[in-house]
Amino acid sequence: MRLFGLVGRSLAHSFSQTYFSQKFDRLGLADCRYELFELASPAELPHLLARYPDLAGLNVTIPYKEQIWPYLTRVASSAAKVGAVNVIEIQDDGSLVGHNTDYVGFRESLRRFYPRHDAGARALVLGTGGAAKAVTVALRELGIGHWLVSRNPLSAHLTYNELTPAILAAHPLIINTTPLGTYPNIDDCPHLDYAQLGPGHYLYDLVYNPSSTLFLQQGEERGAHTKNGFEMLELQAEAAWSIWNGA
Repeated sequence: MRLFGLVGRSLAHSFSQTYFSQKFDRLGLADCRYELFELASPAELPHLLARYPDLAGLNVTIPYKEQIWPYLTRVASSAAKVGAVNVIEIQDDGSLVGHNTDYVGFRESLRRFYPRHDAGARALVLGTGGAAKAVTVALRELGIGHWLVSRNPLSAHLTYNELTPAILAAHPLIINTTPLGTYPNIDDCPHLDYAQLGPGHYLYDLVYNPSSTLFLQQGEERGAHTKNGFEMLELQAEAAWSIWNGA
């Protein structure tokens, strides 16, 4: 039996188990299973590995994408580039190698969604956590300039209170990397002046459960283009599967 899974603090929102279970069924991989492992802290990772010796690979979600680092044997260049880990490769000798497939999944999904990939393109990235780091690496590779937005003025270029109508107009791409709006807290959304949005805006939410968050709904009501993070989930998951199978 090859066991795979997702580690994080609260996993009720995740579709990863459904995604991989359906994939295993489709491919006839009866010897593969995917489980959810809620950990109170990343320090529980060694105990998890000892309890499940059949583990062949793990996904990592918030808030452990950065905190899991000390428990790894080494990190691949993708994780070093981003500064966060969302995939753990468990090698035959027990070594744990951290990878990041989030940024590749986001980059390819954004490429299909946002039409501008030139020096004049500008984006606002809401949030400063591990997911935001993956997003900013992808934006740099696509040549899209960006500012980070946070409630904490020390961790970002701008606070939400500093998002004037002029700034919102000059940044047609707005990306939510925070968990705001994730099920079951579906009435939450980033604090923006949504009245300033219009058909020229593109709103991308990394949240995929629910499929249309309040952030996206607010944009849709004003004619903005919207996209959730499910395609990114699929793309990063397939990249993780390739890593776990040595591809």
